Amino acid sequence: MDLTEELPRSPFDMMAGIVMLPRTLDKCKAYNAGTLREYHYNCPLDQSMLAFLGVTAEEFAEKVKESENDEDIEIWAKEKLFGKNSKDIVKFDNQMRHSIPTEPGKKEWIESEKKRIGEDNYFSFFDNIDADEGRF
Repeated sequence: MDLTEELPRSPFDMMAGIVMLPRTLDKCKAYNAGTLREYHYNCPLDQSMLAFLGVTAEEFAEKVKESENDEDIEIWAKEKLFGKNSKDIVKFDNQMRHSIPTEPGKKEWIESEKKRIGEDNYFSFFDNIDADEGRF
């Protein structure tokens, strides 16, 4: 994955039933290849998703290096989710999808992002990413 040439997938995209995994995977591939551009692998959103899987960023990066394709990562992620019920997964997905800034500095940041992007009809971190990358 070369993020100097293309965008990572939306944080709303799902793999193994969880949001953020495809995007983190794209960023990790670029991280491993040295083609991240301004993106950040192991950002707070990545960290939340990785913690839900029960792995570190380093473990994930190593697994991505070893894997031949996205399907390998999806199978591995499903194994990591073993023991979590569907209610746990839906709760995680919804918390991630609807996460909004609550700290003063983060509230100010998202408001400045809205002005920079020229969109003001959203509130969540996921929406901010999609607005910034031109998905709406």
